[in-house]
Amino acid sequence: MNAPRAAPGRVRIIAGTLRGSRLQVPDSPGLRPTPDRLRETLFNWLASCIAGARVLDAYAGSGALGIEAASRGAAQLRLIERDAALAAALRANLARLRVNHAEVQAGDALTLLAAAPDTRYDVVFLDPPFAADLWSASATALLPWLAPQARVYVERPLAQVELVLPAHWRLLRQTRVGAVLGALYDAGGAAAR
Repeated sequence: MNAPRAAPGRVRIIAGTLRGSRLQVPDSPGLRPTPDRLRETLFNWLASCIAGARVLDAYAGSGALGIEAASRGAAQLRLIERDAALAAALRANLARLRVNHAEVQAGDALTLLAAAPDTRYDVVFLDPPFAADLWSASATALLPWLAPQARVYVERPLAQVELVLPAHWRLLRQTRVGAVLGALYDAGGAAAR
C-alpha cells in the first residue's frame, strides 16, 4: 500500500514559524510531496542541527522539505527545480510566506551541481523524481557542496533501485512510510573533499 501523498495545493508546513501554512503547488506529472508523517520524522532526526543551517533542496518540487527547514530555523535555503511552473510556484510561496533567506534556482540539479560551489551546505535533501533514477549521480555531484558535518536525506521508493552512495557516507537513521524509504546519512568527513 502506498503512503498517502498530499494533493497539489494541499501541502502544509507542520511545525516552526510557518506552522499550518499551506503551499500552493501546481499539479505536475511525477510530483510526490513528502508525506507529513515522513517529514515529521525527518525533522525530528534533524532537530539538533537544523537551526542556523545552510540547506539545499536539490529536487525541490513542492518545496515542502526546504520550506519546512526554513520554518524550523534554517539560516539559508536554496531550492533547485527544473520544472518552470514549479519553480514559479516556489518563488510565489516564498514571497507570500515572507521567507527572505531563500532562493530558487530554475534548472537541472545535476547541471547546477556540476559548477563550482559558492556555498557548502549543512543539510541536503535528495529526493529526485523516482522514475529518473538520479540518486547515485546526484550523491556524487553533491560532494564538493557539502559542509564538513553535512547531513543528507535521501528519499526513494521501497522497491529495489540501484543506489550507489559515496563510501564514507554513514547511515544514521532510516524509516519506511508506505512504499517510500527515507534515510538520513552523515555525509561529512575528509573523504568528501
